Amino acid sequence: MKFIHLLYVPTLACDMACRYCYLEDNTKDRMQQYKPLETLQFAINKLREADVMPFNISLHGGEVSTLSPEDFHDVIKFINDYYKDNYETISTAGFRVGRPHIKTNLYSIDRHIDTIKQYNVSISGSLDLPLSLHNHFRVTKGGRITLDRILQNVELLRDIPNKKKVSATIFAEHYAKIDNIINDIKFLHRSTCLDMNDFNFMIGFDYNSNGLLHPLSETDQVEFFNRMHREFDGTDLDKGVNGAWFNEFSPDYCTNCDICGEKFFLLEKNGDIYSCVRGQGHKEFLYGNIYQNSVEEILNTASSKILTAHNNVGFNSECAACQYLYLCKTGCPFVKNVYHFDKSYTCLLQKELYKNRNYSPDNNPSDTAFNYLLKVHPDLAKDFKPAVYQENSLLDLINKDPHLKYIYDPDSFVLEVGGERYPLQSQLLKNFREIIQIFEGFDVLIRVRKEVLEAESDYPQNNALFIQLLSGDCHVYGDEQRLKQKHVATLQVYKYVLEDCEDEGFYVYNITDFLKSYKKYLSKENPNNIFFTTTHLRDYHYIKQKNNAYYHIAAVNLPFQNVEFNYSEGLI
Repeated sequence: MKFIHLLYVPTLACDMACRYCYLEDNTKDRMQQYKPLETLQFAINKLREADVMPFNISLHGGEVSTLSPEDFHDVIKFINDYYKDNYETISTAGFRVGRPHIKTNLYSIDRHIDTIKQYNVSISGSLDLPLSLHNHFRVTKGGRITLDRILQNVELLRDIPNKKKVSATIFAEHYAKIDNIINDIKFLHRSTCLDMNDFNFMIGFDYNSNGLLHPLSETDQVEFFNRMHREFDGTDLDKGVNGAWFNEFSPDYCTNCDICGEKFFLLEKNGDIYSCVRGQGHKEFLYGNIYQNSVEEILNTASSKILTAHNNVGFNSECAACQYLYLCKTGCPFVKNVYHFDKSYTCLLQKELYKNRNYSPDNNPSDTAFNYLLKVHPDLAKDFKPAVYQENSLLDLINKDPHLKYIYDPDSFVLEVGGERYPLQSQLLKNFREIIQIFEGFDVLIRVRKEVLEAESDYPQNNALFIQLLSGDCHVYGDEQRLKQKHVATLQVYKYVLEDCEDEGFYVYNITDFLKSYKKYLSKENPNNIFFTTTHLRDYHYIKQKNNAYYHIAAVNLPFQNVEFNYSEGLI
């Protein structure tokens, strides 16, 4: 089964005329022959028949709240029931099952407050910051100001327990009033029911602002990011500035896809399917029509058009040497085509965020670039082939078999000892040896990137973190009579348990007690070893060894991500 993220546009109509709307003058309902609920029902049924399941359905626009109360209620109820009926399938596949969610300008949600409360609808609203610019740029179609009514409507959400948040898009004109932005964030956090820790900044790009707004330079983007940190780090909004505020530029968003057309789709009420809100209304990002095309045709067109969009602008040679390409994937294909530029328009900001959040730089960027190009720019891949890339070498075998990716991925596991983080690599691919010290009183945590539990796993809920602990002392094993480190213990921790603690796209599990319980079996003279993988990845590794002699030879020793460590009396 293929799982996708689906945005649904039940109407293109909008009651506002924001001066930089990406839909421009198209915010009117031209599709009255189509019923909002009927199109969504038809699409879901057709997708399910093709073994495609949306794990998330969010409502977008136009403006969702311009629907009649009856249509709004019926669509929300359908999504609510869909989540209930498919809870087990979606959650077993490793996705969180949320609540019905709408993206709204907040101007008319009072018309639907009963339905919002009945189904605990999750709200994501839009504001302009500073608020002094809101009434300048965000007005009704009749030219009336909107801020006072929007803030009154926000108060109607006070008793709703689910998520209610806002976002703001920053252009140069907003950035020029950064002190006012800071004061307004504090005001909204203090004086409304909004928890401004759950808030998003977006960086505007030069698309259709009609000369009213201008994009930030990359250096101004970085300064904006750093100014927010200087102002809010260590305050009651520390969680926000170090999390949700800038999450759109983190690896957890849609840009962290080689080919976003394989996962993200926007459906309009007339059945047209586009890439997303950015591509909405642009034929280059139209994938087909759910009433007219088969699901297979739509999926194939989606991948093809996103690849075309990336290839239209080429590949920047700077990205081939960048240690963060594995996170960035060169950015949004739509925006790259708007700018006719071959890398992300927020490149410097993203690098600043990766460093700020301690994402590990890639020690083998040339290999990463080659792998990326094989998938996205295959015609260019030969020009970036690493010099050490040899036929049937381990790197060659890994790149020929995408199923091996997470067994060797240097960004899947991070060990945290006393607050210091150590990204783990496979011992077979390291060109260095690192031995760490673990001192008494330090917590020892393993951070597992969430998608690793889905890799090579039809049922992620049955998958487990697999930990293998070896002593630094050696023993002769088996018919081979090979001298190998003594096996001390293994531990399997299932996804259900790991879900208790999530952070920045990782599951976090405390292994302090596990190590303590086997302390007396660890070597006092030689570095000990601990390996991390999942049960399903471990199974695939041994299947591959059985089926491929070249791989068996190249990976005869344990290939999983590991770290060596010393200890003394009082360890852990």
